[in-house]
Amino acid sequence: MIKLLCLDVDGTLSDGKLYFSFDNKLDKSFEVIKQFCVKDGLGIAYWNHIGRYSAIITGRHSPIIEYRAKEIGIDYVFMGVKDKGRCVRELKEKLNIDSSNCAAIGDDLNDISMFNEVSLGFAPNNCTYEISNIADVKLRKNGGDGAVREAIEYILKQEDIYEEFIQYWK
Repeated sequence: MIKLLCLDVDGTLSDGKLYFSFDNKLDKSFEVIKQFCVKDGLGIAYWNHIGRYSAIITGRHSPIIEYRAKEIGIDYVFMGVKDKGRCVRELKEKLNIDSSNCAAIGDDLNDISMFNEVSLGFAPNNCTYEISNIADVKLRKNGGDGAVREAIEYILKQEDIYEEFIQYWK
């Protein structure tokens, strides 16, 4: 059973596009927009409802990520991470969860080490070639367009509890 789902953000939970604004007075740039898919949020909300853990592990810092994670109840948020594999390893130890009970979804080279720490790796349709080659499951959806939801549904179907997911919303 998958108990922990580790999520990259840019290119996975979001479409990977970054929008910035520049303030000349402060001589500083600000990230102002990040797009998320509500279908992913609904899947994560159910994932949390059934007592599973979710973690954002991203190389970027963003208050937008913090806000979205809180909004949909993501358990753990790690930003500014250089070594995602190490982060997953430490989280597994903290939660006392084995690699066989962990999955990850990522789209680019900095997600490879995260994939090395889990038993099930998912890649959005628009991932890099290298990730596509090492992922256990190549998703039909693009990052930011329901890929995380598709991964969650895949797990629920593999664990034969997908029908419970459907019934929950009726």
